[in-house]
Amino acid sequence: MFNKKTRALKKLRKEIRSGIYSYLILSMLKNGEMHGYFIRKRLEELDFAPSEGALYDILKSLQKLGLIESFWVMEKRPRKCYKLTDLGKVVLKELEAEVRKILNVLGGERDEL
Repeated sequence: MFNKKTRALKKLRKEIRSGIYSYLILSMLKNGEMHGYFIRKRLEELDFAPSEGALYDILKSLQKLGLIESFWVMEKRPRKCYKLTDLGKVVLKELEAEVRKILNVLGGERDEL
């Protein structure tokens, strides 16, 4: 029973967090371009950061979907930055509505579940 519970929780938490991480990253990029390290630090401030490897996998996935694009900037050393694409802005707007629905269900109708 313990192993089944542990496996189920691990899988479901991973699925929930993956979507939330993607949404948070898109939301952060709505305010302008950021490099990966800064995205990670912002997520850490929220006490909700994926591992470094997972973060870059999410960024690659968002890029493959055409929601973000990357480019290099020269600071003290070259850094890869990310920004929302036009498609990313449209998708984010629809996701924001979806998140509001989810929060409404979780916050207002919990007793009815």
